[in-house]
Amino acid sequence: MADPERPDEPAEEPAEAEDHRLDGLDLARAMVRGAAGSGTPAVSRRRRWPARRPDGKWLRRGEVPVSGAHPGERDPQLLGAELDRLVDDRGWALDLKVRGVFARWTELVGPEIGAHSTPETLTDGTLVVRTDSTAWATQLKLLAGSLVKRLNTELGDGTVTVVEVLGPNAPSWKHGRRGTRDGRGPRDTYG
Repeated sequence: MADPERPDEPAEEPAEAEDHRLDGLDLARAMVRGAAGSGTPAVSRRRRWPARRPDGKWLRRGEVPVSGAHPGERDPQLLGAELDRLVDDRGWALDLKVRGVFARWTELVGPEIGAHSTPETLTDGTLVVRTDSTAWATQLKLLAGSLVKRLNTELGDGTVTVVEVLGPNAPSWKHGRRGTRDGRGPRDTYG
């Protein structure tokens, strides 16, 4: 028997209950008895979602919300529609288009120009493109007008206004700790 001053101590079972194997209905009853005496609070049956019908009216007490013939806000949504909503809410549409253009650069400008140039940034309508030689920088400067048109058809009108073409990065000729400030450096052009 359980001590009345110690409620946590389990009650002793009769000797014949130890021989009895609990399964099925007996096991379920034992679990219910154990859960009922454990002191856990009862499960609330209150609804936690906004209680409205598909037509927008409030549900009455005891009325169960059901889905209508048309898709509702509680129905599973398509992944593409949810991604489109997320992109629109966060304002990522232009950034995704720009990244798409950077990824398809060779396809947009052609294989020859794409092999010798790479886009670097697009900020405030200025596209910065780096070329691998000064000759290609000159060629791309001549084609800047047609490049702006092609990119604006892909990204939307007015997205790219200026194409800034940069030549290759020249190597640094500064070696060591000391150097001259206004020295002319090597007399060579790279390209």
